Amino acid sequence: MLDDRQTTPSSQADTPLWDPPNNRFGWMSYLGTTYGNHDTPAYAAPARATDLTNLPPAFVMVGNIDGLLDEDVDYARRLIAAGVPTDLHVLAGAPHAFDSLMPDTTVAQRAQRILENWLAEHLHPGS
Repeated sequence: MLDDRQTTPSSQADTPLWDPPNNRFGWMSYLGTTYGNHDTPAYAAPARATDLTNLPPAFVMVGNIDGLLDEDVDYARRLIAAGVPTDLHVLAGAPHAFDSLMPDTTVAQRAQRILENWLAEHLHPGS
């Protein structure tokens, strides 16, 4: 969840597990009285940040049937444009939270391997 404005096509799609009403509820629960305001701070909704330079390396993984797909891909692209080392992975057939809700699936196991390799490379370079 990076963009509380929920204006992307995927945020409006009827996706499994995390559909628009769930997303709206999540943002309302998180932001409270600031939900829907134009001045929501970027630390609460990172997609609102205008300057992404000098951020640490980023790892972005999302399923292609996740309602957060567009905002995640857009944010990763903006990080790349800002010069931030960014790994972006879009996994086919994966809904929101597939890795934690369906850990025994092939796609979740593949995601786990991708993440473990990235962490090993970035937390323990050269090992």
